[in-house]
Amino acid sequence: MPIVQIHITREETEPGAGSATAEQKAALIHGVSKLLLDVLGKPMESTFVVIDEVETENWGWGGLPVEQFRARQRSRHSG
Repeated sequence: MPIVQIHITREETEPGAGSATAEQKAALIHGVSKLLLDVLGKPMESTFVVIDEVETENWGWGGLPVEQFRARQRSRHSG
C-alpha cells in the first residue's frame, strides 16, 4: 500500500488563486496514483495520497524564511 505525501506551498500560482483548487488536487491524486500503477504496478485502489498545503511563513530555504530568500535572490539577479 503506497502512501505518497505531496507538500505544496499555499501561494498564488494563478491570479486570484491563493491555493490549489479541488480540481487541481484531484488531478494530482489521480496522476500520482496512475504513475505508481504504470511504474511499479501498484493498484490505484491501494494508493493513498496526502496533499499538505504549507503557508509561506512556515517554510524556508537557504537558512531564511522563503520570502526573505526570494527577496535576496531577486536583488542578486536585478543588480
